[in-house]
Amino acid sequence: MKRNLLFFIMLCWLPIVAFGQSRKVSGTITDAVTNQPIAGATIKAVGTNFVSQTDVNGRYEIGLNESTKFLFFTYIGYTSQQIAVSGGTLDAQLSPSAADLEEVVVVGYGTQIKKDMTGSVASVKMSDLEDVPLQTVEAGLQGRAPGVFVNTSSGKLGQALQIRVRGISSISAGTQPLYVIDGVPMMTKAMGTYDEPDNPLAAISPDDIESMEVLKDGSASAIYGSRASNGVVLITTKKGKAGRTKIDLSYFAGFSDPTNKGDFLNADQYRELLSAALNNAGYIGPDPDEQYPDISSFWADWTGTDDWDKNYNTNWVNEGMRRGNLQQGSLSISGGDSKTRFTASGSFSDTKGIIIGNRFKRTSGRIGVDHSAFDFLDIGGTLNINKVDNYRVSSDNAFSNPLQLNALPPIQPVRDENGDLNNYTVYYNNLIDLENGNNTSSTYRTFGTAYANARITEDLTFRSEYGMDFQNLEEDLYLGMRTQDGGDSGGYGFSYQARSINFNTNNTLSYAKTFNDIHNLTLLGGMSYQEQQFRYTMAEGKNFPSDLFRKITSAAVKSDASSSATSRAIVSYFARANYKLLDRYLFEASIRTDGSSRFGKEFKYGTFPAASIGWVISQENFLQESNTVNFLKLRASYGLTGNEDIDDFASRTLYSGANYAGTPGTVAYRLGDPRLTWEQTAQSNIGLDFGILADRISGTVEAYHKKTTDLLLDMPIVSTSGFTTIYRNVGSLENKGLELTLNSKNFVGEFKWSTSFNISWNRNKILKLVNGQPIYPGGRYLGRLEEGKPYGFFYGKAYAGVDPDNGDALYYKDATRSTTTNVYSEAADQEIGNPNPNFYGGFGNRFSYKNFDLDIQTQFVSGNDIYNAAGGFQSANGDYFDNQTTDQMNYWKNPGDVTMVPQPRFDSANGTRPSSRYVQDGSYFRIKNVVLGYNLPNETVNKLKMQRARVYVSATNLLTLTDYNGYDPEINTTFAGAVQLGTDFYTAPQPRTITFGINVGF
Repeated sequence: MKRNLLFFIMLCWLPIVAFGQSRKVSGTITDAVTNQPIAGATIKAVGTNFVSQTDVNGRYEIGLNESTKFLFFTYIGYTSQQIAVSGGTLDAQLSPSAADLEEVVVVGYGTQIKKDMTGSVASVKMSDLEDVPLQTVEAGLQGRAPGVFVNTSSGKLGQALQIRVRGISSISAGTQPLYVIDGVPMMTKAMGTYDEPDNPLAAISPDDIESMEVLKDGSASAIYGSRASNGVVLITTKKGKAGRTKIDLSYFAGFSDPTNKGDFLNADQYRELLSAALNNAGYIGPDPDEQYPDISSFWADWTGTDDWDKNYNTNWVNEGMRRGNLQQGSLSISGGDSKTRFTASGSFSDTKGIIIGNRFKRTSGRIGVDHSAFDFLDIGGTLNINKVDNYRVSSDNAFSNPLQLNALPPIQPVRDENGDLNNYTVYYNNLIDLENGNNTSSTYRTFGTAYANARITEDLTFRSEYGMDFQNLEEDLYLGMRTQDGGDSGGYGFSYQARSINFNTNNTLSYAKTFNDIHNLTLLGGMSYQEQQFRYTMAEGKNFPSDLFRKITSAAVKSDASSSATSRAIVSYFARANYKLLDRYLFEASIRTDGSSRFGKEFKYGTFPAASIGWVISQENFLQESNTVNFLKLRASYGLTGNEDIDDFASRTLYSGANYAGTPGTVAYRLGDPRLTWEQTAQSNIGLDFGILADRISGTVEAYHKKTTDLLLDMPIVSTSGFTTIYRNVGSLENKGLELTLNSKNFVGEFKWSTSFNISWNRNKILKLVNGQPIYPGGRYLGRLEEGKPYGFFYGKAYAGVDPDNGDALYYKDATRSTTTNVYSEAADQEIGNPNPNFYGGFGNRFSYKNFDLDIQTQFVSGNDIYNAAGGFQSANGDYFDNQTTDQMNYWKNPGDVTMVPQPRFDSANGTRPSSRYVQDGSYFRIKNVVLGYNLPNETVNKLKMQRARVYVSATNLLTLTDYNGYDPEINTTFAGAVQLGTDFYTAPQPRTITFGINVGF
């Protein structure tokens, strides 16, 4: 039906013909360096709406009015030209642009020409991701922005990504970058109660985004002061442009499968392994007082079922995972004239995930207007309205997590003899939750901006911006009477509503002047005020009349209710100066002072200065005539940034209402420290930007050092105080690293091939902690903080393999690893892994020939370790009833066997406790995106009165190469805490997605 409708629409355009053209001009456009024809270049008749494009041979033909005097020639990556029309034939040669050096880059409170920048900024154009099915906008940074480590963490839909800009710069304060959309700092913290939090940025449609810039060094980010230690991501939305009205339609649909389902035992293998474990542990034997006569008797007694004697062979992994599907569509209209420009768009996205029960739906609408009210005054604004529905699945750590279905024995059925879901499995059959409950969230997000830009004089401009970001979250959870958590209480219901409002205003005065053609001075001064308000209300109930009644009002027992409200504010004053001498010597300095309500009266304000210099060496006389070096710039910077991302009013002791035996009162629930102040990160950076061989090869090399002091730590205190933790400024850490970016134009003729490559190295180290004492949560997890060590390094017992004489698991007794023991408690705790990668990056190749193009983007991470915390259950050599991975069949059987899998012994913990046995190399290489596209020929497009038409097929996560034997090396379970990096605990893998799409422009 959709294909027929599209075909009908295109037919309706066929009869339309162009009017007003009285003459024609034709010619050829070639590359000024190679003399090769340029296909797809755009030719516009200046002063008219007549536009044409070159064919594969670089030829064009365009109709003109008699009054047309100039043609304007453009092509991406080349310097544009305007040439006077002098006859019926007009050829043009375009020169490759200097690595896009004239490109305008968004920076804090303004823009800069790329070649004049002295700070470190990574740019990603969303036009490069137009055919990639992004669920959330920040995912577009992965593998494309040097120095930006992006970890998707889980294949569950709607969850936040972990993004680190040049390493981790905090412990208890936030580690995510600051996101600024069209000048407004956005709220990105999850508002919900759920331990697998929703991603607030997922409400923003990637189709509405023009570009993203990541401010990485102190010079670039210090203009945002106290919130910039983790970097700043500037997101610019699409704007209307002067010219004829454009209509753009896009749609794609496809399917997805898990990248990896794991290899688990079938029924026969399970029986073999469990039988060996029971026999080796002495559960089966002739002693009726201590042993069972056979395994069937043991199974019946321990599980209460006779499944051992049945012929079931259930693949529980397939019950928790499925083939998902997705579709997304958008419509945008933009245009205007020199007076008024506008844009309006709408989009929808619907994704059924690879985890059963998981679904994500988004609907977005947006409108923007820019208007030149007077010669001296521009005004405008945008409004975005978004709604997200997330059908969620449980935390990784919950028995109701569908990934934990793989623990169920394959000899047990999914459903009982009555066709109902089996409620007598060894562990909980959490499919019951899906049939007898719901877990949903709905987010309504509205944000917008309004601005006025007044040119006071030719050189002096005042700009005022106002932004608002409103979020409303509704969570509904119901666990029915057959569920594990709701059954004992006659059904359990939970309802939560949260509202967050963010107001922001920026007022700036800027001055730009050129003196004597050699001095360029730009000054900026301004102030900003931001206020955030947050409130929530929750209620829970038990004992429902039926699973048909799921709202709290139907509960016979209203078991709990609460509400809360808080707010915060930050006021800022800032200034920046840029000076350029002789188009080659660059200087920049900035300063910002922030005042935050989160700190006490004496420490409320912090000041964050920065300075940078640059030298465009290629502008010097000794290089200006070089045929090899086209561009060469050396730059250096130093800046101070901060972090105040902690609880509101953390400097104060807080009180709340309480009751005792029905008598109301107040109680202190949070101990404050009035001396609390900002974390501070000092960062130095040096970089070299270059372009050689007519900019066929360009790139950047950068080195940096970041040191964070006055770390904000939510540290434990003595229990006799009546409190458990308090925020204190203690400790320091550092990050230092190197980044390399290379871009090349390998072929530029009819066949084009370009390459992009980036790689980043980062080393972090804890420099100081409270009294030098390590932070080690312990328990099931291995992450640890210790002076002189990397953040979150793995600390525990070092596994030494299996004793070939008896099948015992062995551990090293000391850090020298010279002696072993089979007694777990006798083994020494020591460093056994590092979850931080040695290096990471991306590698992309784009090919085009005639109307076809192929884009291949890969990403890689190397040197990081992963702790598979689920291994102690699912790769535990038959220690209990859990189904096992197939590698456990390589267990020790006879004296002399050499293996890493100990002898199976039921309920004996033979090698199954936390140790380096479950720490593995998490390095991986992934073909992240592959797009094969075809652009309809110009003749066809013109006949249909279209501007462009394109069809494509796209693949995401097409191939992953790794030695990690868990579901996915790109993981980090969220529930274990900030210290636990690289921890996998029944964490969902990424989906492998294939989509088919079409983009049409009118």
